[in-house]
Amino acid sequence: MALAGLAVAAASVLLPRLSLGAQALELCLQVSFAVVAGALVLTGLFMTRISNDRRQIAESEQRFRRAMEDSAIGIAIVSLDGRILETNPAFAAMLGYNREEIEALTFFQITHPDDLQIGRDTMAGLRAGTVDAFHFEKRYLKKDGTPVWAHLAGSVIRDESSGRPLYIVSQIEDIDARKQAEARIAEAETRWNFALAGAGQGVWDLDMRKGGTTYSSTWVKMLGFEDGELDGDPDHWLTMIHPDDRAGVAEADRAHLDGKTEFFEAEFRMRHKDGRWIWILDRGKAIERDADGQLIRAIGSLTDITRRKQAEERLTVSAAMLADEKERLKVTLQSIGDAVICTDAANRVTFMNPVAEKLTGVAADEALGKTLGHVYWAVDEETGQRIGVARTSIGAGMPSEQNSRAVLIRRDDTRCSIRQVVSPIMNERGEFCGLVIVFQDFTDARALQRQLAHAAAHDALTGLANRSSFIRTMEELVGQARKDGTTAGGGHQFMFIDLDHFKLVNDTGGHAAGDALLKQVAEAVRGVLGPGDIVARLGGDEFAVILKSGSTAGARIAARSIIDAIAGLNFSWDGRPHVIGASIGLAAINADCGEADEIIASADAACYAAKAAGRGCVSVAPDSRIADDRSEPPKPLAAAS
Repeated sequence: MALAGLAVAAASVLLPRLSLGAQALELCLQVSFAVVAGALVLTGLFMTRISNDRRQIAESEQRFRRAMEDSAIGIAIVSLDGRILETNPAFAAMLGYNREEIEALTFFQITHPDDLQIGRDTMAGLRAGTVDAFHFEKRYLKKDGTPVWAHLAGSVIRDESSGRPLYIVSQIEDIDARKQAEARIAEAETRWNFALAGAGQGVWDLDMRKGGTTYSSTWVKMLGFEDGELDGDPDHWLTMIHPDDRAGVAEADRAHLDGKTEFFEAEFRMRHKDGRWIWILDRGKAIERDADGQLIRAIGSLTDITRRKQAEERLTVSAAMLADEKERLKVTLQSIGDAVICTDAANRVTFMNPVAEKLTGVAADEALGKTLGHVYWAVDEETGQRIGVARTSIGAGMPSEQNSRAVLIRRDDTRCSIRQVVSPIMNERGEFCGLVIVFQDFTDARALQRQLAHAAAHDALTGLANRSSFIRTMEELVGQARKDGTTAGGGHQFMFIDLDHFKLVNDTGGHAAGDALLKQVAEAVRGVLGPGDIVARLGGDEFAVILKSGSTAGARIAARSIIDAIAGLNFSWDGRPHVIGASIGLAAINADCGEADEIIASADAACYAAKAAGRGCVSVAPDSRIADDRSEPPKPLAAAS
């Protein structure tokens, strides 16, 4: 538009002077309109170009953002003073931070103190304009303080017009695993060289970049040669090997060169310069390969083992005899019916026979080398505490330890009762070398023991406690009452129960009918009492109860419930109904009531008083009555039948 205005102004000045008239004016206007149209076209093209440039910039930025977010390598945008302006998730995760946390830090804060000097010269060059890109390795600190090695590569972004550095874009790659591996290799190589040199062994070094193999002076002297006499051809050493050993050595060498074995190791005979054969132990390892896996460098050692080989030959017969004896022992242990587990001094499993595999549920191949606790876990059946079978429990010089109440807990939490014998293994110097554990499945025997123990303490007919076990319980409660000083109003209550009209059932229906009825009576008595109360059959139709309640009033209520339950039994035998009842005597159990037999006698006397009062009654022993409620005279308490 400005051009059009200029054209019109020029025409207004020049036309009068040129005196061209109307035609000139028309021409001038056409020129002006042409200029205006051209300006408009140029303006449109310019605006379109600006729009395209903006779109391309937006797309470029979006691609950069996407690449940064999705990159598996850490990326960070850093100011020239070290502040972290922006980072991606990979870099934050590498150091254990989230993005907000790490973007609040500087690179100096996350750099290992010993590596702060690394990169300072680079930063100075960036500011001075002499450096545009960089890469180096340094350690960073994770959020938990542990160091991590990283490879840092980046470039500086500068102002297009002034060249002034604006910020740095860095890529940070985690190389901690590689650095640790390099450190381990270097350490191993150093130890290897010192050990071989210190032991006076021969050392060889194959380096394909140097064109062959070099040998240490100890190696060439071992074979009677001079220094440097054997250097060069990497395959020359194979020609010096005994013909009978050459094929095996070459095969082992190829296997290692092909990467099939971690180390090269072989024992063979080599010809001495004077013509005799000496035995050699050769150990080596490839320490460097190219990208295709081809060998670049390998180092190894050779040791003269001639004397050892001669000694081995002398011991061949003894070794064969020992092997036979070991095989006989192994067959014996594999064949016996007991389970056997052996451990070493560190409590690691060294042997398991098939019976041990079956009982533990762990295969021998899986168990070997594991600590005993991974395979064998035994606890005491009563206490549940683990039964120690380590050196701490079976010390040096101690005899075998037996345990007949152990329970073996398997990995699937199933259990079996075992009987075990643990014996220490001692060497000729009296040092502890391990354990031998012999154990048998004792589940059936233990179950039989429990059955016998139960039978000894329970009535065979009713399953209630029998007289002897009940008396023992009474004596324990009396002793505890005395120890605690329990007096009147505390302690427990004893109940003596005698059935009414039971003899008639036996006389008419026989003992089978009486036994059936006694079972129902036992269930009825047990059913009306609490889980903590103790019920026993003393013999015949006599029952006894120990109530946890210390109250005579509570005991009378419980006794009444028992009488009602027994009276309510619907018992028939051979089509004939039978009705029985019960009389009950009560006595307190406390520190003032005398011995257990005296308490039982008092309750028994109270029971007979209840029968004398008309049966189906509850009577309290006089001493118990006074102890419970001194406001009433001692007398039998009767209840309706």
